[in-house]
Amino acid sequence: MLNPPLAPMEARSAERIPAGDDWQYEPKWDGFRCIAFRDGEKIYLQSKAGQPLARYFPDVVGSLAELPAKQFVLDGELVVAVRGVLSFNELQLRLHPAASRVQKLAIAHPAMFIAFDLLAEDGRVYLNKPLRQRRELLEKFARVNFKSAKTLSTSPATTNRQTASQWFKKAGGDLDGIIAKQRDAAYASGERTAMVKVKQIRTADCVVGGFRYARATRLVGSLLLGLYGEDGLLHHIGFTSAFKASERRALTRKFEALRKPPGFTGSAPGGPSRWSTERTGKWEPVVPKVVVEVAYDHFTGGRFRHGTRFVRWRLDKKPRQCTMDQVEHREGKSLALL
Repeated sequence: MLNPPLAPMEARSAERIPAGDDWQYEPKWDGFRCIAFRDGEKIYLQSKAGQPLARYFPDVVGSLAELPAKQFVLDGELVVAVRGVLSFNELQLRLHPAASRVQKLAIAHPAMFIAFDLLAEDGRVYLNKPLRQRRELLEKFARVNFKSAKTLSTSPATTNRQTASQWFKKAGGDLDGIIAKQRDAAYASGERTAMVKVKQIRTADCVVGGFRYARATRLVGSLLLGLYGEDGLLHHIGFTSAFKASERRALTRKFEALRKPPGFTGSAPGGPSRWSTERTGKWEPVVPKVVVEVAYDHFTGGRFRHGTRFVRWRLDKKPRQCTMDQVEHREGKSLALL
């Protein structure tokens, strides 16, 4: 039987969905990767990084404990839906040190475990079996065990590339992308050889409301982006920073000449990112007159999830035309794929 920690199979990034009969396609869910282990009464949830997750998802542990199967290892994704829409912010709130707070969150918005691979059951290890066989075993496992489990499900899968492409239309804005896996490949633990991810990339026209200097320099490190809300205020929604070194001096002159408070009239940038302690929290406001088009992969909780990629300057667009409706109300229905 497999025991934690187990390095999950990982994916390499690609710009296009690969084609061919040797590929299986699955939705890329907007959640936490999780490997679920059960051995009798012992249930262990492991994160992608190999850390324990069970204390943060007692609702999922409870659902797994009620299954008829007593010994198995499932690879999947933890997600949380709020009013039928996946919420990564709500998922992150689960990572709280207080058990009472976690329990309250679990009652308000139960988590779901979406399984996409069966790695072992009843003492049999399936890592060396090809994906096409593991998928058959997973579907058989789910038919027997998931019938009455509301918070446990299997991820859809298809060998038809066109069907996979249509998932974006059916699911709407919150489908994170497509995962393509080689059907004849074994489970490549810790490797990126048998799986490809194609993220859904969108663009938005944003107003530059401020900038930050790069660490230990007086050159622009990142531009702070905003969009106008229904309240008529400019709200900070993220940043873009992938500029060439040769461009930064000219950018610095450009935006230092526009420096003037308040920059953002609605929600403003906070302090340093909790994910990057090296990034300074200080920012410089500018007159909101420059519009830039950026590419992004996900917008949630009023912000771009990650840093955006600069596409082009939009000299033809007025700042007031850059509104939140570009990114809001795109909440999708990815759960409809289950």
